[in-house]
Amino acid sequence: MFSGNPKMAPASVRNDGGNSSEASAALADLQICRNAVFRRCMKAVLTMTSRGVVTLPAKLREFLGIKADDQLIAETTPEGLLLRPAVTLPIEIYSDKRIREFEESEAELAAFLKSKKAAH
Repeated sequence: MFSGNPKMAPASVRNDGGNSSEASAALADLQICRNAVFRRCMKAVLTMTSRGVVTLPAKLREFLGIKADDQLIAETTPEGLLLRPAVTLPIEIYSDKRIREFEESEAELAAFLKSKKAAH
């Protein structure tokens, strides 16, 4: 079933009496598009060492934009093993000075809110 813009649908989907050559052309375009998507996929055979280390080939890393020290999530799926990039965010370790800055800002905000309440 076609779910896009009805005006862009092949004639056979629009059911407006279009000829079959339009439908054939639309199906050919769809096949070309489908093939383009499949060409973007890449497969590689990997070997795991006795320590459990798996090396991704350079072409695969480049294709996926994976750099040294990037983290990956490994999860099992019904088809096998899925590796995908992990989203990691840097963590700030607060120094005593930074904690004091937070406390001072909180105190300033509390004083401001108290003065606003008193004015009403």
